[in-house]
Amino acid sequence: MEKEDAETPDLKESLSGYKEKVTPVTKGTLTWERDLLFMGRTQSGYEIEFDAHVQWGCAPTESLLLSLSGCMGIDMVSFLQKMKASITSFKIEILGDRNPKPPQYFKAIEMIVHISGENVTPRQIERAVSLSQEKYCSVYHSLRKDLKVSVRYVLNGQG
Repeated sequence: MEKEDAETPDLKESLSGYKEKVTPVTKGTLTWERDLLFMGRTQSGYEIEFDAHVQWGCAPTESLLLSLSGCMGIDMVSFLQKMKASITSFKIEILGDRNPKPPQYFKAIEMIVHISGENVTPRQIERAVSLSQEKYCSVYHSLRKDLKVSVRYVLNGQG
């Protein structure tokens, strides 16, 4: 058994099958509404508005940051629950540092994870982050390889 899993011996077994039922092809549509306002629709029917002027919808780069934090957040909460942690609150603050000139890709992303609960240890949080980044977060793995993503955490208000 790996040293990281010694604290939670059932973790490896409980991850068997995690995210294996993902549809290999994801579809969506983007429809121009007016000016530089577009409506995106997922294959499940969810909608998100994109607006270059950020008056009626979010900027595509904002949704990218939220997609990354959403993917990692889902992974982390799932892993921590499998580790028998009792989470009472979970929030991710995310900050993206972009290249100043086109293409204005993200050069670095910093995530601050705020977690409160019982039976949650720094070691468990670090393991959950590691599993998400190394194997399970498909959004993370879809980003540029030279993008630096750092994750810090605040546990029960103490960071």
